[in-house]
Amino acid sequence: MSVTPQLDLAFAALADPTRREIVGRLAKGKARVTDLAEPFDMSLNAVSKHLKVLERAGLVRRTRTGREHHIALDPEPIRRIAGWARHYERFWNDRLDKLETFLRTNKRRD
Repeated sequence: MSVTPQLDLAFAALADPTRREIVGRLAKGKARVTDLAEPFDMSLNAVSKHLKVLERAGLVRRTRTGREHHIALDPEPIRRIAGWARHYERFWNDRLDKLETFLRTNKRRD
């Protein structure tokens, strides 16, 4: 699988604020599905649907111990997003540096 479809899945999954909150919670450590659902005003089934989207995107992994499902963050897709964003950060920093130089040069002419 090339990087672009993986990024597309990750960005689509993270487009939802509930899923971003879940990822934020999982950044602190793995959690049971019921614990992840607790702060949300939605059914456990609705939270499970959000988790399935995150799983399809590769952002989380599910393990099962007996009847309990534990969810853990998989940092690799986040690393890919960060790498993609760094490329554009360098691009914009370069552009902004050139704009700053231009503005300083033109300010002196005034």
